[in-house]
Amino acid sequence: MSDRLTWFKSSYSDSEGSNCLEAALDTEPRTIHLRDSKLGARSPQLAVAGAAWAAFVAYARTGA
Repeated sequence: MSDRLTWFKSSYSDSEGSNCLEAALDTEPRTIHLRDSKLGARSPQLAVAGAAWAAFVAYARTGA
């Protein structure tokens, strides 16, 4: 799975590499993968279904 994913860091991540998450998008099925940038490929990964991620982002945008 992680062999074919293209990982990227958030634009909010600092250049010092501390406390960052990396994310990758898998299109079939639509899934968002998250991992700790400090551990890179050795990091455990969290996979979130696209619909659940969209609901999370929508909720986060409300500022609740």
